[in-house]
Amino acid sequence: MDFLSEQSIWLYILIFFGRIMETLLGIIWLILISRGERLASSVIMLMATGLWILVAGTVLVGFQTDILKSIIYVLASAVGVYVGASIEEKLALGLSSLQVIVPQDNVAHENQAFELAKLLRSKDFAVTVLQGKGRLGKRDILTLHLKRKRIKTAIK
Repeated sequence: MDFLSEQSIWLYILIFFGRIMETLLGIIWLILISRGERLASSVIMLMATGLWILVAGTVLVGFQTDILKSIIYVLASAVGVYVGASIEEKLALGLSSLQVIVPQDNVAHENQAFELAKLLRSKDFAVTVLQGKGRLGKRDILTLHLKRKRIKTAIK
């Protein structure tokens, strides 16, 4: 692995993409650990730590004479966060809650919440209808617990 100690384009490419992957793995690790998936998060952290040792060690060797390695490392950190957040948004792991508040100002609105709940249930959404009272009167509150991937569908 002599190419890691020499100045070459491959060294900078390794630093850039290695740091992006390390940051991406860190984001995935955080998601998995928050979901309680200990084994998968441990494997991801093992890979992220291995990458960190390789990449950070490469940057630290001679960083005083080659500041470009440090600049690339820092830029790749920002790119890694952006890419990781974009991928996480596409994966949309986890659950979310959605609430719809429907006023009961008159008889026409009284059935509106139940019709909306019926429509959502026909699309395989679990809906709970609660009665509430706001400052301006009675309200029906529809509560949905759903996968994050399905939020846009539920809103439509």
